[in-house]
Amino acid sequence: MTKLLKKYGDMPVQVKASFWALICGVLQKGIHVITTPVFTRLLSSSEYGQYGVFNSWLQILTIIVSLNLSAGVFQQGLVKYDDKKEPFSSSFQGLTLILVVIWTGIYLTFRNFWNGLLSLTTTQMLLMLLFIWLSAVFGFWIAEQRNGYKYKALVAVTILATVLSPVTSIIFIKHSDNKVTAKILGSVLVAFIIYLPLFFVHLKKGKKFFSANYWKYALSFGIPLIPHYLSQVVLNSSDRIMIERLVDDSSAGIYNLAYAVAMIMVIFNSALLQTMSPWIYQRIKAKEIKKITPVAYTSLMGIAAVNLILIIIAPEAVRIFAPAEYYDAIWVIPPVAISVYYMFSYDMFAKFAFYYEKKQFIAVASIAAAAANIILNFVFIKKYGYIAAGYTTLACYILYAAGHYIFMNIVCKKYCDGVRPYSAKIILLISTAFTFAGLSLLLTYRHIYIRYTILVFFVIIAVLLRKKIIESAKTILSLRKT
Repeated sequence: MTKLLKKYGDMPVQVKASFWALICGVLQKGIHVITTPVFTRLLSSSEYGQYGVFNSWLQILTIIVSLNLSAGVFQQGLVKYDDKKEPFSSSFQGLTLILVVIWTGIYLTFRNFWNGLLSLTTTQMLLMLLFIWLSAVFGFWIAEQRNGYKYKALVAVTILATVLSPVTSIIFIKHSDNKVTAKILGSVLVAFIIYLPLFFVHLKKGKKFFSANYWKYALSFGIPLIPHYLSQVVLNSSDRIMIERLVDDSSAGIYNLAYAVAMIMVIFNSALLQTMSPWIYQRIKAKEIKKITPVAYTSLMGIAAVNLILIIIAPEAVRIFAPAEYYDAIWVIPPVAISVYYMFSYDMFAKFAFYYEKKQFIAVASIAAAAANIILNFVFIKKYGYIAAGYTTLACYILYAAGHYIFMNIVCKKYCDGVRPYSAKIILLISTAFTFAGLSLLLTYRHIYIRYTILVFFVIIAVLLRKKIIESAKTILSLRKT
């Protein structure tokens, strides 16, 4: 323990900040995982489906209402306006509040239309708009803390909100007839109590609610990226909304559970990307493109491996997460888990277009995949039911990754002296082998002994290759230092 504490004390503050950011991310996902079995038993599959639809609309409307300003545009601005961070942050808080107030006015003016369109009540819509604003407030604060490597307050606030939110929701559900609204209210109330003070902290420090210069920067950068952000959300969320409309709430609930289980693997995506993204941008800037290649291949194979493990244990995971009425969710998990791999690979490809600010490439690839998702969902959900949505999602994420790979090569040809970071043959080999293996495991779902024999084989291979695996992990973890 003394040696570990000494090693921790010797770490650079950047590495400590990355480590605690990872811990926060794992904690948030972990609490969600732990509480999912509780909520699937407190809510019927129909109610769980309604809550899934609410979350889907929340993701979509967050981009439209707040322009997703607390994401990329704010993080880049903190670097660009490094000497004026405090007024920059407070002005972004001001702009976001104004945007939310304007959209709330638009909603209240035509609330019957919006309620019918979104299948939500007035109470649920007002809670959603409030939550969009509070989440943006928290997002600005998080970005500022990470930019300054101030991880202690970040960890404390994250733990507090992550623990209190599900506990409060459970209490409200237990004492309410409208369980879906009670679940939403629990999350919003905790966000209001914890996140609201952060808004006034930013205003007090920055002393600037309005800034023509900063607001112009925010809008000129944020508005063109709406198609990209919206397309990402459509890829993640349209299936649940369309299942609710084309099939029923119960099917949407079963699909929502399958999606939630499969998305557990996004923890690994986020952990790797938090470490790799700054390093990749540094290599692009230094024109050291080929240094990215071995790290990327190792990461892709690692993401593929952890997703295969989830696919193997999916039937048992669903039994733990939910009662018997949700069990058909097992047939959706493999294609959605495979999609997680393509989410990760897309990000590896899109870094080049983001770095050289080729927004048109980013938007075209994203919009094409989102449009395909809506069309395929409409055709195949109607014909084959909600399970088809898992496969349309997979097909569209493959298209999404492929589009960004093509545009990456165009960018590299123009800006990187024609040097390409990845071999199409190797990427295709890793991706095809993983996809085939993941879908083939569906054939073993009624044969537990076969599945766990495969799992034991995985463990033996991991033990035999442990030195290489540990060495690869050390290489990736040390990227921040380089």
